[in-house]
Amino acid sequence: MNIQSQKILILDFGSQTTQLIARRIREQKVYCEIHPYSISLARIRELQPAGLVLSGGPCSVYDDGAPLSDAGIFELGLPVLGICYGAQLMIEQLGGRVEKAVKREFGKADLSVRSTEGLFAGCETGGIHYQVWMSHGDRVEVAPEGFEATAVSGNSPYAALRHREKPFVAVQFHPEVAHTLIGADILRNFIFGICNCSPSWTMHSFIESAVASIRAKVGSSKVICALSGGVDSSVVAAIVHRAIGDQLTCIYVNNGLMRTGESKSILRFFREKSKLRVVDVDATEYFLSELQGVVDPEVKRKRIGLGFIKIFEDEAHKLGQVDYLAQGTLYPDVIESVSFRGAAPIKSHHNVGGLPEIMKLSLIEPLRELFKDEVRELGLELGMPEEAIYRQPFPGPGLGIRIMGEITRERLAILRQADVIVLEEMKKSGWYRKVWQSFAVLLPIQTVGVMGDGRTYENVVAIRAVDSRDAMTADWSKLPYELLGIISSRIINEVRGVNRVVYDISSKPPSTIEWE
Repeated sequence: MNIQSQKILILDFGSQTTQLIARRIREQKVYCEIHPYSISLARIRELQPAGLVLSGGPCSVYDDGAPLSDAGIFELGLPVLGICYGAQLMIEQLGGRVEKAVKREFGKADLSVRSTEGLFAGCETGGIHYQVWMSHGDRVEVAPEGFEATAVSGNSPYAALRHREKPFVAVQFHPEVAHTLIGADILRNFIFGICNCSPSWTMHSFIESAVASIRAKVGSSKVICALSGGVDSSVVAAIVHRAIGDQLTCIYVNNGLMRTGESKSILRFFREKSKLRVVDVDATEYFLSELQGVVDPEVKRKRIGLGFIKIFEDEAHKLGQVDYLAQGTLYPDVIESVSFRGAAPIKSHHNVGGLPEIMKLSLIEPLRELFKDEVRELGLELGMPEEAIYRQPFPGPGLGIRIMGEITRERLAILRQADVIVLEEMKKSGWYRKVWQSFAVLLPIQTVGVMGDGRTYENVVAIRAVDSRDAMTADWSKLPYELLGIISSRIINEVRGVNRVVYDISSKPPSTIEWE
């Protein structure tokens, strides 16, 4: 989908903050995309970007097997910003020299600006120091011909560089992180001052472009939408319906892995508060049969994904000739499911990695390039009610990936009861809207406990609550001890089969938000 003709491409060399660069650029109302460092020159030309950003990464440019982009990117006539590893790669490929630093720089550093041309427009020289965030063991020792230092730090004589004639700039530090206090200014100077972009990428413009694209692609064909009741699929349904109206039929599939009362609540909401045509399918028995005895989380996800596709195709056949399936794939799903750097993907998402290679239906994924908070903004722009937009995320595979190990009716019943308590107490305390996500997980272990005067050997439930903006990174929520105590006490006293509750205090990375 051609969302915006004016875009910045980020070439990913493995940095943990690559997605953060994308977020920072989009915050300036300029569209950008992340691509693997190995993207071909032909593909870059086809995408017609206004500029390129080379991300940081964990390697040295001289390591065996270090990721190297095609040096021809510097012959495309495009502005290029190199960040950390990306800066060192630019310097090395253009004839400079990068060596291991005698003293590495990790963490906060003071930057002195030497030239206010380009990236540092609006900054001051002459003894003024700016806090930036460094993370490197190599440094530029010799600049290529035509380059000059525009900033220095205590351990980097070339903390930032620019080419005197070409639109090539490089910084040794990370402008995308909050610890670099002038980071937003630097990125703005690159986007607007060097790439000459305009801040035109808004959700209003996105709707216009997406609606036109959907209409052009679909024509007079019929479309079905996988409607789960979550934010993503609800927004997809809304934007596709705006584009093609009654050519869209939404299909809600109860896979038997939903929360207590979830299916009835979702169907009532869409039938009472939307103009969507919704068909509901109870496929509980089918999914539980497919998942019987399955323990491996990747197998779970893929069987659930394949099951959804089978049911959607069956339902589409009942409707006559249907050519398209609309679904709520987001950018984080794509990034986590696709390897950019030759390593294994983080996990398969049911609507990405779980899809069969050959489908009878073609996909429509209007949110594929959006982050979660952008989807919420889009939903509000479409006029959707806040109660639909500010629901916490709920995974497509449902409770199936919150039960560690085999899924059984008994274990589903235990988790459903615990889940109700978590949601009730989070909403009652006012914390539901303060966190990104909060839920219960049933662990595949049992522990000894004492209830009354008797010994128990029962299940463990973990509580997970995280703060995030886009699900790419997340920190565990600092819930009040009193609230955690209430949740724990209620689960142990009210859910038969549970005698221990634990709280997950891991962040993403290194952990993921969902346990499977």
